[in-house]
Amino acid sequence: MFRFPRFNTRTRLIATVGIAAIYLVGTFIWGLLLDPATYAVHFESQFIPPSWGHLFGTDFMGRDMFFRSLKGLSNSLVIGLAAALISSVIALVFGLASALIGGTVDRLVLLAIDCCMGLPHLVLVILISVALGGGATGVMLGVALTHWPELTRIVRAEVLQLRSAWYVKASYKMGKSRLYVAAKHIVPHVIPVYIVGLVLLFPHAIMHEAAVTFLGFGLPAETPAIGVILSEAMRHLATGKWWLALFPGFLLIIAVLLFDTIGENLKRLLNPTSAHE
Repeated sequence: MFRFPRFNTRTRLIATVGIAAIYLVGTFIWGLLLDPATYAVHFESQFIPPSWGHLFGTDFMGRDMFFRSLKGLSNSLVIGLAAALISSVIALVFGLASALIGGTVDRLVLLAIDCCMGLPHLVLVILISVALGGGATGVMLGVALTHWPELTRIVRAEVLQLRSAWYVKASYKMGKSRLYVAAKHIVPHVIPVYIVGLVLLFPHAIMHEAAVTFLGFGLPAETPAIGVILSEAMRHLATGKWWLALFPGFLLIIAVLLFDTIGENLKRLLNPTSAHE
């Protein structure tokens, strides 16, 4: 009798990460390569409900909501990727400097973390975005400059543990500099934590970019973006145009949940105990 093969926990985790990554990368590339004509203005096709011709319906300007939402999600992924990369690099540098140098540097980094985490997160993102002129650059830097504290604390704690390892102490005894020890002995061991933290930054970055844009402090109205689409949809929900908000919001939630799934599964995969499951 035929039996389906049984996969262990590690194999299932790898499959889950792979499927989620393929979906997100495919959506990202499709949105980048999308022809602007597919979501162009057609006033003769205003407010068409979801159908085979327009899967997500059309908006008040006759634009196809499926392709516009896809392009908007792709733009959000680009901004989220850039913001998460910048923020994670800041966290890595600050975490290494705080734990390895210590003293005044450690106190200043901890003070910066407390100040950043003590302020309302969304308000801080909006203030930075507005101060930098808004737009894609303003939102990206606003998100990047506010999402590093938690990962910095994790990196710092990891480095403090590694600093007491025998091979690190032996390297110092041999006269090696802090920079050499950090590059050869500390960073390679911190990379798994850094990768997981980087992936888990994506959903926060995407959600905050959409929130700031939705409130009118982010991407301009002419740019396809999930925040812009949802903001425009709020004006027409009372008239029964439910599809304008439902499908773009659904795409955003799926992307956020998939990034969170990848991050959580990577955390389990990189855990040494999972190798025995």
